[in-house]
Amino acid sequence: MRTYGAVCSGREDLAVIVALHAPDGFLEPSVAALTGVIAALIVGRAVHASGTELGDRRIPLAGVSAAFIFAAQMLNFPVASGTTGHLLGGALAAILLGPWVGALVVAIVVIVQALVFADGGLTALGYNTINMAIVPAFGGWALFRGFRRLLPNNGTGVVGASALAAGASVVLAAMMFSIEWLFGATAPVPFDTVFGAMVGVHVLIGIGEGLITGAVVGAVIAARPDLVVGAADLAPNELRHRPNVGTRTFVLASLLVAVFLATVVSQFAASAPDGLERVADDLGFADTADEHTFGDGLFADYATRGLDNESLSLAVAGGAGVAVTLFVGWGLVSAQRRIRGSATS
Repeated sequence: MRTYGAVCSGREDLAVIVALHAPDGFLEPSVAALTGVIAALIVGRAVHASGTELGDRRIPLAGVSAAFIFAAQMLNFPVASGTTGHLLGGALAAILLGPWVGALVVAIVVIVQALVFADGGLTALGYNTINMAIVPAFGGWALFRGFRRLLPNNGTGVVGASALAAGASVVLAAMMFSIEWLFGATAPVPFDTVFGAMVGVHVLIGIGEGLITGAVVGAVIAARPDLVVGAADLAPNELRHRPNVGTRTFVLASLLVAVFLATVVSQFAASAPDGLERVADDLGFADTADEHTFGDGLFADYATRGLDNESLSLAVAGGAGVAVTLFVGWGLVSAQRRIRGSATS
């Protein structure tokens, strides 16, 4: 859920800053350009990898995961007095789908949020994609594999490792923004000040991320453990013969959960400032943010232009976001799969 009203320089038409969705203007153009190139190369490699890493029956999971993460990111939860957080989802996606596809799924969410919902700047897409998708997915996956070695080799161990890795991945993302600030700050705030503030608040947000990720991974393992890449090495006896449901049923149920989160549960999300917004306000660089190019778009700020009923406006925007991320994720991976199949035939 997003906060509405004036932020940054006090103008009502400025897009809000949420979590690690940085607006245009926070970092110098040179850093924005460099991170944009890096992000594009990695996302391109992820698209290529998705054609081989997901079998035909698992392709829908890419779209469903994108839709679920989009919906979950609408749900801000309180982490401290006057500060909220929400799911990043990079580690979760990596554990479910593998790091390459996981990074791609969250990158799709970040891009859709920027283009359709004016959430995160257009020139900031490079570092937002790195901070929210690439670092949490690959960093979270590496941490997950490390925690797996320390925990029992069963379903419970997978859930525990998922929670710990996801929580730590949020801190990694906050650290990455701080490093970007070191090389591209647009305000005279020292690196160590930004680093300490970002890590401090995102440690708290990471606790929520870990709890949500552990719960989701546990639910998927309970229903379809064979669909969890992070549990692919476990034998049936190590999963205690957990029950299965059909793939179609699982996909449909997951999609319904995403729709419910985006249209109903999002109505009750906390509205206090989020992690990066809180740091920017406290350290005095919030006014470096620029107005979003698509700030007057149909679904800007997760509200539907032309609908005066706030609850309905949010529900329609949330439902639209679920639909867009679902079809972009599903369609992109499916198309890449077909291209790979044609090339090898």
